[in-house]
Amino acid sequence: MAAYKEQTFAERQRAAQEAKKAQLAAVLAKPKDDPEALRRAAERKALAEAREARLAEKERLKREERERREAEARAAEEARLAALEAARIAEEERKIAEEAAKKEAKLAAAARVIADEAARKAERDARYAARKARIGKR
Repeated sequence: MAAYKEQTFAERQRAAQEAKKAQLAAVLAKPKDDPEALRRAAERKALAEAREARLAEKERLKREERERREAEARAAEEARLAALEAARIAEEERKIAEEAAKKEAKLAAAARVIADEAARKAERDARYAARKARIGKR
């Protein structure tokens, strides 16, 4: 029966270093102007440029949407402020009209009082004149 022998730490480190050296040697062994490598690099570059273009377009659309929302919010706020101002002006005009109506009612009441006083005076004067006329006939 064969027992499995576990590798030591040093053996694992040595194996990892050898694998890295083999990978580096494989990369360095490839020619720099390999048409397949150049084609893949060009594809990667084209994909990266397309991705950047998509991201730029996405950012532009987000910015435009944000600006549109901000413009709508500003317009809504301006409309709200205009409505508040119109309501304030209407309230002031209503108060002015109320005050004018109160003054008019006071003037009308004062005119009625004056007219009543004039009528009572006229009645009194008529009674006085009638009494004078009766007394003067005697």
